[in-house]
Amino acid sequence: MLIGYLGDDVKMHYFEGGNCIGRFPLATNETYINKTTNEKINTTEWHNLVVRNKAAEICEKYLSKGDKIYVEGRIKSRQWQTEEGSTKFTTEIQVTEFTFLTTKKESEPFKPTNTDSPAGLLDDSPY
Repeated sequence: MLIGYLGDDVKMHYFEGGNCIGRFPLATNETYINKTTNEKINTTEWHNLVVRNKAAEICEKYLSKGDKIYVEGRIKSRQWQTEEGSTKFTTEIQVTEFTFLTTKKESEPFKPTNTDSPAGLLDDSPY
């Protein structure tokens, strides 16, 4: 489960047969106090998110860079070969559930329609 901000617009890729995927980076923030210096520390972690088919189309339509979103999913690592023959690795979050918390394309925050969503999702907590 992650709550964060889109680092870019959703990038779509369409396949033969009508399936598609959308990819976008998500920034999550953590703030804590360094106990030795009493200094406030802010850290940002970046996550590569992947959404599929209808969910991808919904995200592309309503989300843009800077929007806040809650996601649930699973971590997936994969590797591939570049054209030069080197091996590349990536770790992604394959999104299974999401809730829009704020969108620039809507004047008001998107409210979840189901009543069984986890409590506290609409607060400003990064987690």
